[in-house]
Amino acid sequence: MVTIKQVYEAREQIKAIINETPIISSNQLSSICGNSIFLKGEHVQKTGSFKIRGATNKVKQTVREGASFVTAASSGNHGQAVAYIANILGVPATIVVPEDVTVSKLNAIKGYNGNIEKCGTTSAERLPRANELAKLKNGVFIPPYDDPYIIAGQGTVGLEILEQIEDVDVVVVPIGGGGLISGILTAIKETKPNVKVIGVEPEMANDTYLSLESGRITSISGTATIADGLRVNQPGDMTFPIINRYVDDIMLVSEEEIRHALFFVLERMKQLIEPSSAVTVAAAMFNKLGISDKKVACVLSGGNVDIRKLYKNFPEKDMG
Repeated sequence: MVTIKQVYEAREQIKAIINETPIISSNQLSSICGNSIFLKGEHVQKTGSFKIRGATNKVKQTVREGASFVTAASSGNHGQAVAYIANILGVPATIVVPEDVTVSKLNAIKGYNGNIEKCGTTSAERLPRANELAKLKNGVFIPPYDDPYIIAGQGTVGLEILEQIEDVDVVVVPIGGGGLISGILTAIKETKPNVKVIGVEPEMANDTYLSLESGRITSISGTATIADGLRVNQPGDMTFPIINRYVDDIMLVSEEEIRHALFFVLERMKQLIEPSSAVTVAAAMFNKLGISDKKVACVLSGGNVDIRKLYKNFPEKDMG
């Protein structure tokens, strides 16, 4: 298990690279949700997502240990983050991406001097290839979530939320492989255990929800959810025990609910976020949290969007 000490150590390691991201609020959104809603803006983080936190912590550690080449498997955001920090540290990086990777994310990886290899459409296909490349070139594979340095780095989001929102009651976090929520859970539950942490998954990518129901890691088949950053087959061996121990609940949101939340945040709040970010807002907007009159922090995990495909994610009708 990752400890709060490791989260604080990660904060020291990454503070010169990452930004402390803002808290954004909307009276209209709070009114719709029946709670005071605060959005944690990781979509305006360096490289456009929270992933730079864990990637910086892990890549710096591997370089200290002598790494001269790194690889990663990523739908985009983790790959961007690894390419970015590797470039800063002067270490070559190869990122294994899905065949249907978002063009904007692909271009960003290339912009950070990352090498690209396409492989399949699921994390189950990408991960072995990235590991293979690392072994072939005596490099180091940088996991997207199942690593103590990655988890600790992501946990710094939780530390910032506790400092930025006085007496926050609930923190709502997207779940993909579980690195973000397990880090935030560690930071919050080992600091202020009375603060609830609720995870959110798309209905079409509910592997962690099913895993908690069964009490063991449960896999799902490939998913085509619009929340492409949350397309994983199962939670991590390291992240799942942390989630299982600490999480207060996990909620599921539909594709249409994700679209509505995405549209609202863009149109009414002028914030460009990914569908993966919108799941937390959707859970609040569609009363999935089961609470009222509370201070709620929804983590916006990223903002790397392919503008050319954005309109496809809009609902046919406005909320009204």
